[in-house]
Amino acid sequence: MNGVKLFTSEVIGEMKKSTWPSRQELLESTVVVIVCLVLMSLFVGLCDRILVMILHVLIPTGCL
Repeated sequence: MNGVKLFTSEVIGEMKKSTWPSRQELLESTVVVIVCLVLMSLFVGLCDRILVMILHVLIPTGCL
């Protein structure tokens, strides 16, 4: 039981050392993450589309 109390007190001590973002910082970071997610998904989708087109040229569908 002493181990649990020690662990809890250490966790509380470490949480007090942490700095938390302000609401504005949190919103700005969220927007950056969403924009990056959209851009990366567009990039991956475009690469996928191009590779599929290349494969259709290299391997005709009637061949299989």
